[in-house]
Amino acid sequence: MKLDKGLSRRGVIKGTGVLVAGLAAPAFLRVRSAYAGYPDRAVKVVVANTPGGPSDIVGRIVTAALQQSTGKTFIIENIGGAGGNIGFGNAAHAAPDGYTILLITNAWSVNVSLYTKIPYDPLKDFVGVSELATTPNTFTVKADSPAKTIKEFVALARANPTKFNCATPPIGTSSQLQLALLKARENLPGLADIVFKGGGDAITSLLGGTVQISSGSLAPALPHIKAGTLRCLAVTGKERWPDLPDVPTMEEAGYQNFVFGVDCALLAPAKTPPQAVKWLETETLKVLKTPEMKERLYKSGFLVRPEGADAVWARAIKEIATFKDIIETAHIQQM
Repeated sequence: MKLDKGLSRRGVIKGTGVLVAGLAAPAFLRVRSAYAGYPDRAVKVVVANTPGGPSDIVGRIVTAALQQSTGKTFIIENIGGAGGNIGFGNAAHAAPDGYTILLITNAWSVNVSLYTKIPYDPLKDFVGVSELATTPNTFTVKADSPAKTIKEFVALARANPTKFNCATPPIGTSSQLQLALLKARENLPGLADIVFKGGGDAITSLLGGTVQISSGSLAPALPHIKAGTLRCLAVTGKERWPDLPDVPTMEEAGYQNFVFGVDCALLAPAKTPPQAVKWLETETLKVLKTPEMKERLYKSGFLVRPEGADAVWARAIKEIATFKDIIETAHIQQM
């Protein structure tokens, strides 16, 4: 085909570019407009533990605040089991449309080294959304226990190796790992781990006398400690908890490099539209920075952590190597 003398090659190329742009623009605008009113239905927040544990407590507090702040609907779906892997896998393979997000704890990073096979790829299946809150772990006994310190409990357990059991949340949680490390350091192979689906279940077992000590996060234990039904022997944070000024840290009790806690954060499935991820990050940080949220989380045993997507992703990935070292030090068998 010959070109019209009045139409240059450059003009044809320019005209073609305009045509392509004209065809592409509506598609681009459709993507933008599809998320202009996001979210226009309920956003599901997967919590990979049973109700009553630290992640569930944080999830319900934060989603309630998000609903009030945005006028949108957020629902918690508890999917416990396999140390959190069932919930993690569920979220990893959910439709990446912004309507399913995942609330993680440190178990998300731990499980990479603890299990021979996991149903998610930590580097490929998720993107960061926001940090939420953090709480230290504890070693807690009933108020009528003869043990007043962690060293006293260790002495009792060593003298009666078959009479002491310890309740922990699921395998792979930082609470379960800190017990494994204590047993390794103090040579307590007879101190049996009684693993529960969540931190709330573990505390219920301690209150019922099924176990003699609980290794768990502060949050589910705190109301009972304040009520006087439980006694906290030590916290595993870097510093003493402000509401428990007489309770030492594990390092103060003589256990160096013994810092554990529960860090809660939000991730989204990979390929979730960036507009949706950004909206979730922005709105979550907005509610986290309010004095009301800071106070409510603190009363529940948490310190607020209003940091965004980059911060949560960097921490979670770094912790994969950190927990790998702890698992090897405590000689924990892969599952």
